[in-house]
Amino acid sequence: MKKVAVIGAGITGITTAYYLVRAGYLVTVFEQERYPAMRCSYANGGQISVSNSEVWTTWSNVAKGLKWMLKKDAPLLIRPTPELAKIKWLSQFLKHTANNEYARNTATTIELGLQSRQLYKDLIHEEDLQFNQTECGILHFYKNPTYFEAAKTSQIIYEANGCDWEIVDKNKITQLEPNLNTADIVGGAWTQSDWTGDIHKFCTQLTETLIKKYSVNFIFERQINTIDHLDGFDYFVVCNGVGAPKLAKTFGDSLNIYPVKGYSITITANDKHSLQTFPKVSLLDDEAKIVTSTLGNRLRIAGTAELGGENYDIRRDRIEPLLNWVHKNFPDIDTRSYSSWACLRPMPPNMLPIVKQSDKNKKVFYNTGHGHLGWTLSPATATQLVSLLNHEQKAN
Repeated sequence: MKKVAVIGAGITGITTAYYLVRAGYLVTVFEQERYPAMRCSYANGGQISVSNSEVWTTWSNVAKGLKWMLKKDAPLLIRPTPELAKIKWLSQFLKHTANNEYARNTATTIELGLQSRQLYKDLIHEEDLQFNQTECGILHFYKNPTYFEAAKTSQIIYEANGCDWEIVDKNKITQLEPNLNTADIVGGAWTQSDWTGDIHKFCTQLTETLIKKYSVNFIFERQINTIDHLDGFDYFVVCNGVGAPKLAKTFGDSLNIYPVKGYSITITANDKHSLQTFPKVSLLDDEAKIVTSTLGNRLRIAGTAELGGENYDIRRDRIEPLLNWVHKNFPDIDTRSYSSWACLRPMPPNMLPIVKQSDKNKKVFYNTGHGHLGWTLSPATATQLVSLLNHEQKAN
């Protein structure tokens, strides 16, 4: 049996380990943190959101980014600091925008998301995982008529690629989510087949299953800066998010992945009354770039995107928009007690995950760069990775 080292124990690394061991490989997972899923897979928005597959490479998003550059609470904030990695990333982002890749890359993302939803269904059933999963659907809502008209256009690409996307009016929105303040809402889009769950609980439980049932070896508190000292492995799979470009350089590869910071807050309901004020469905405010998921007795509100380099600072001026969003849209929710969190999403400029074999070292493979959709896309890219590795093994 071939031995594989997986580097990174977030959702991508853990699902990669799962499908590798199921395919007959001996797997060891290396993780720099003390526990699995402590970075991007710790407190994200919670959505398995095929209905959020549209890539960002459009001229309208470029215009918004420029408009919001000096606005501290902007949904998409590009900090105007000179940084070579940011300049390189933005130039490639503009190239993909100019090449009009939006439709093709969005269709690819939808396809991966649909594959992942089925893979999750099978995996959850097979391993009996419990992680506050709720098949509640996702409701996109719009207060700006321009955004709502864009949602009607989006319906074409989603439905053409097999994802349900029902345009709904204010009355339907009130039926779906009675706790939402609909005073300024002009319409919405409903995807019933999307669902939510606690990514950290999922990763923790799947890690325990991998250890106990499949004899996968996890080595925590071990940061991998080079594989030179890792003897005895036939293959290496890099799944460590924003750390992947630095590690790739040691192999002679170049990965254009930039850390795009996202924030979340988590509000806990301490009694039944508080829980009743939480949303019943998962929400996505496309204009504000904010999502919600009710995870048991907790409400997760996540969103915003910030291009400001590699730092994990939790800034008050980026948390306040999330709190204000709750106050405006769910005025009955008590926000006096909440926790804050930030992560660095590994984002390629074309918004597509990187699943490939190294150009320089045939023993090295990459499964990384999932951006804000790691929870949604990881099972599909993990199975792609296994197929690539199987092909390489047969070729040799």
